[in-house]
Amino acid sequence: MSALFQLFMRLHVSVYRATGGKLGGNLAGNKILLLTTIGNKTGQPRTVPLVYFEDDGKTYIVASAGGAPQHPAWYKNLSAKPEVTIELGAKRLRAKAVTTEKAERDPVFEKIKKKMTQFAGYEKKAQGRVIPIVRLDTLGPA
Repeated sequence: MSALFQLFMRLHVSVYRATGGKLGGNLAGNKILLLTTIGNKTGQPRTVPLVYFEDDGKTYIVASAGGAPQHPAWYKNLSAKPEVTIELGAKRLRAKAVTTEKAERDPVFEKIKKKMTQFAGYEKKAQGRVIPIVRLDTLGPA
């Protein structure tokens, strides 16, 4: 990841937190949350802003990495340590990250691709990698 992109991500997280998600909580009409994982190798907290989707009262994020052939670092982190923190606007919650199985994943991903068509392109670019859909099951306040 380039230094400029890392700087942009840190700035986005700072602005989101400073405004309780009023700024940085929306991207082109899509809601953004902050996901904090624990680094698989470093043990340090890592926070990224991500578009999230709600379906049937459940919250989902997509480990697309823009269609890269490998999973994003945040997905590798939560796969190793599924207890995460999410920030939805001003609310901070503990959550368990659950990678969905095919029966849940496929219909949810179809809905996501209809809402944000670029995810269909990411799927094609991913060179056969099945893009994980992660459900965030909240556990209470953080």
